[in-house]
Amino acid sequence: MESEFTARCSSAPAEELSAPLAARMRPRSFGEYFGQQHLLAPGKLLRRAIDSDRFSSIILSGPPGTGKTTLAEIIARNSNSEFVRLSGVFSTVSDIRKEIQCAALRRRNGRKTILFIDEIHRFNKAQQDSLLPDVESGTIRLIGATTENPQFSVIGALISRSLVFQLEPLSPEDTGELLRRTLRDERAFPEQKIELSEEALEFLASVCEGDARRALGALEIAVLTTDPGEDEVIRIGLAEAEASVQRKMIVYGDDGHYDTASAFIKSMRGSDPDAAVYYLAKMLHADEDIRFIARRIVIFASEDIGNADPRALEVAVSAMKAVEMIGMPEARIILSQAVTYCATAPKSNASYLAIDRALKDVKENRVEAIPLHLRDAHYKGAEKMGHGVGYEYPHSHGGFVVQEYLPGEHHYYLPKNVGYEVKIAERMAYWQSLKDQAKEAANGKA
Repeated sequence: MESEFTARCSSAPAEELSAPLAARMRPRSFGEYFGQQHLLAPGKLLRRAIDSDRFSSIILSGPPGTGKTTLAEIIARNSNSEFVRLSGVFSTVSDIRKEIQCAALRRRNGRKTILFIDEIHRFNKAQQDSLLPDVESGTIRLIGATTENPQFSVIGALISRSLVFQLEPLSPEDTGELLRRTLRDERAFPEQKIELSEEALEFLASVCEGDARRALGALEIAVLTTDPGEDEVIRIGLAEAEASVQRKMIVYGDDGHYDTASAFIKSMRGSDPDAAVYYLAKMLHADEDIRFIARRIVIFASEDIGNADPRALEVAVSAMKAVEMIGMPEARIILSQAVTYCATAPKSNASYLAIDRALKDVKENRVEAIPLHLRDAHYKGAEKMGHGVGYEYPHSHGGFVVQEYLPGEHHYYLPKNVGYEVKIAERMAYWQSLKDQAKEAANGKA
């Protein structure tokens, strides 16, 4: 019985020669691994943890094709551990328990187990909770991989017991060197002569967005679909490379959604219309909801422009209504107009700060009583209570009259010296001077 159990827990068979190029070229050591030097350069925390073999749990996050699975396999080799892989999509709690039983058997025999869970964010809370006891006891060494932000998608108990690292897309230089090395490697295309032009290489290195798997897949398609010349050499130029890549897909997901929206807003706030339009284009290419984009522009027009350019809100609201009526693809033009207007408009958050100051005052301090002369006087008997008595109608005094509207000294709206708020500040300063004169006159009479 134990022999059958042991056999079931043995390593997976070696990769077949018919595996995709990306699988055949999977790095076997750090020397073959490209990118992530911010994590793996000598002296960096992850590299130190691997070299010293001192870790219990690691969470790797990052876009597809950045080497999360490969890194986990290299860690397993470096630590002389059995590498077991589960999928957050298909695996169940039962699968987890079976692999932990296997890990316990190996541990009794003096061998460690690294349990790699791909797309760990797809595990529900119960599945993630089931890992905790064996992570704590050291029965398994967990490496989880996710394309989402682990702070939102992995339970806090696992996060607190893990080293968490963010992998970044490969640079075009790293991707290009990966393609060059692939063409020199006997695992890639044995007994085939291949020439890849520099233009084709630069195109693939750029268009694949730092996704090594996608770059290798495009190279493989180009090789398999290009006929060799009379000299038996397969020559891949720019045309062949372009034909091997489908419409460029942008990694978006939850993180991409929030990160891109954040960069979009901050670019408009920073008065950079080129960056703002770029992030708009990225969102549109990723099929972001155009209503979401329009709503964000409307909020921005009030929060970050405000009265420095009151027309910004008009433009933004008009764009939101037009987008609803028109739809894509023409809505891109309307959104671009609103974005470039807002990005180049003078900026002021004075209105935004004003309401927050007032709300803070209302929440934290005694609520001011409404002066009697401002209270509603449109009912029988109001005058006897003093409501509305002594109210001065501003239009009877040229649009402004000195009277108390709010007891005490409160200043919430502080216009900035930019755009139309310059005029507003001048007007408010004039009104304040009239109030000061009236106060001095009252004090003189007293």
